Amino acid sequence: MHESIEEIPKHTNNLIKEKSPYLLQHAHNPVNWFPWGEEAFTRAKSENKPIFLSVGYSTCHWCHVMEKESFENEVVAQLLNESYISIKVDREERPDIDNLYMAYCQALTGQGGWPLTVLLTPDQKPFYAGTYFPKETKYGRIGMMDMLSQIRDKWTEDRENIVRSGDDIVERMNRQQTKITKSGQFGEELVHRGYKTFQSSFDEVYGGFGGAPKFPTPHHLMFLSAYSHVYQEPEALHMVHKTLDHMYSGGIYDHIGFGFSRYSTDEKWLVPHFEKMLYDNSLLAIAYLDGYRLTSETKYAHIAESIFTYVLRDMTSPEGAFYSAEDADSEGVEGKFYVFTRDEIEEVLGLEEMHKYCNVYDITPEGNFEGKNIPNLIPFSTSEIAEQRDLNELALRTDLEEARQKLFDYREQRVHPSKDDKVLTAWNGMMIAALARASQTLQKPEYAQAAVKAADFIWEHMRREDGRLLARYRDGEAAYSAYVDDYAYLIWGLQELYEATGLAKYLQQAITLKEQLIALFWDEEQGGFYFTGQDGEALITRTKEIYDGAMPSGNSVAAWTLAKLAAVTQDIELRQYAEQIVTTFTGTAEQYPAGYSMLLLAGLQLLQGNQEIVLAGKVEDIHFQEMIAEVQKAYLPFASLIIHADGTSGEAIRELLPHLQDKGMQQSQATAYICEGFVCHEPLTTVEALRESVHRPVHLK
Repeated sequence: MHESIEEIPKHTNNLIKEKSPYLLQHAHNPVNWFPWGEEAFTRAKSENKPIFLSVGYSTCHWCHVMEKESFENEVVAQLLNESYISIKVDREERPDIDNLYMAYCQALTGQGGWPLTVLLTPDQKPFYAGTYFPKETKYGRIGMMDMLSQIRDKWTEDRENIVRSGDDIVERMNRQQTKITKSGQFGEELVHRGYKTFQSSFDEVYGGFGGAPKFPTPHHLMFLSAYSHVYQEPEALHMVHKTLDHMYSGGIYDHIGFGFSRYSTDEKWLVPHFEKMLYDNSLLAIAYLDGYRLTSETKYAHIAESIFTYVLRDMTSPEGAFYSAEDADSEGVEGKFYVFTRDEIEEVLGLEEMHKYCNVYDITPEGNFEGKNIPNLIPFSTSEIAEQRDLNELALRTDLEEARQKLFDYREQRVHPSKDDKVLTAWNGMMIAALARASQTLQKPEYAQAAVKAADFIWEHMRREDGRLLARYRDGEAAYSAYVDDYAYLIWGLQELYEATGLAKYLQQAITLKEQLIALFWDEEQGGFYFTGQDGEALITRTKEIYDGAMPSGNSVAAWTLAKLAAVTQDIELRQYAEQIVTTFTGTAEQYPAGYSMLLLAGLQLLQGNQEIVLAGKVEDIHFQEMIAEVQKAYLPFASLIIHADGTSGEAIRELLPHLQDKGMQQSQATAYICEGFVCHEPLTTVEALRESVHRPVHLK
């Protein structure tokens, strides 16, 4: 079958050879795009042109808008092609480039976001930045055409000054990087200040922190859960519960197909920005599982499981790795895939069923979003509605589930949002951690099996021959030396996976990656981890990331995971690395503790002291398996589980952890050893004694 003339693209640029879905979206723009690399820099130098750098990602709504308005426009393209060398970067493939130039944009303009637009000298030094530019100047915002024309003229008339300003900016950025490393003595006072900061910004009506827009930031909830556990603080747990409840009730949660959207544009969690990201869903699953562990409220377990239903159904490759994201837009309209009219609901469900569903899920003729409806449970849960209307709750839930399935089948016939099917090591590490934790919490081995598939895929397909971890896989190609986030998150996932399966190879892999992490990323002079390895591409500044924004920083996660790994391996030096990370950035965290919630969690773990729980027994012994389940189900944020099976099945873990030799069964019975600070308490040989010990309230020493 031959393509018709209409189907042959009018333009094709250098991005056509790339693997990134985002770059490929722009491969047929009339703009002569280059990927980041030497070819573009050489052209910029030889033609003496500034670089137009545009950074975004495939599911970014405003990236799509700017492409349609400007990058598909022949007049804009002509201006760019004549006067600039244009480079496109996928921020998810190259977070090092994004972090570097986003920091400059925020310093220059006081704000950031995507698309990120930066003008560079031919040697990559920034001199102008912004985010979204409309094609024409309007509403006080300079347009793309005017901006490009003015900078072209300045480059022609006053190039030396522009180059000099670029040099000055790089000097300032280097000085700023040293300020990030601001050491201090981490203590309880900072932990309490962090809690009080969250308390002061907590939305008592709808949960979450601050006003619109509202982001899930599950690591805030992880910190508050641990804080409530350590200090027996009911208000901290109240903030967690209210936020978990309201996020689920709102439209940010997909009540038809499950999973959470990126963030809410309003304070009620009603209207989401409809893109779905793997990392949000991974961390939210962990937050809901922790909520279940702390309270035994089954609704939190069900919500976590619904996230996995979505991810395993829609976001998993045939090989078992996890895709990155789904777009907010379909058919060029944000949210079109997800919203319904009341008439559609009636058409799918019939009149009687429609009334019941619409009354529960806030479906009205006028709609709650641009004339259509986002299904939500604001302000009442199904249990409250059942109570108010004197309905049988189980019968109501059954009817609503039948309706949901019909609406899901109907929605599946629509044009789906595009899927970014690249596999990112860091984000997969998060989902591996979430699935492994679910396997333990819910005692469902199928979740560990899904995590095993992903972990094995990364180990087999996303490392170089020399063992160096890589950051991205797509279409048969693994590329880009992994960043600190990739190492930190994958170590976390592998640790959780070891605790879920008892397979020593995952602990061995975590130890192997820990050694690479320290060798490649550690700053010997000031402490902390650089974002890129010493073998990575040299950019104008080597940055460190510490802010726990949409995702916790690699440094924070590394401090958290290395402290746990140190307890398991009895490695005092490794614990010192974790302590030094926290110390190195304490001064920075003191400026706004709530911006560093994962670092606070890591610091609290170090103050509290890691527990090491060794369970020794025979695999076939039911009491041994009951002991394992007891620890796996408990909320123990600062404990690590070691499964020490008797005989040949335990040889691999004994070889890896020689200190287990004297922690075998007592009197041929399954035995638990609870150790803290490299000192072990009296061995326990009954499930009841172990249960009492792991559920005992904790207090700081």
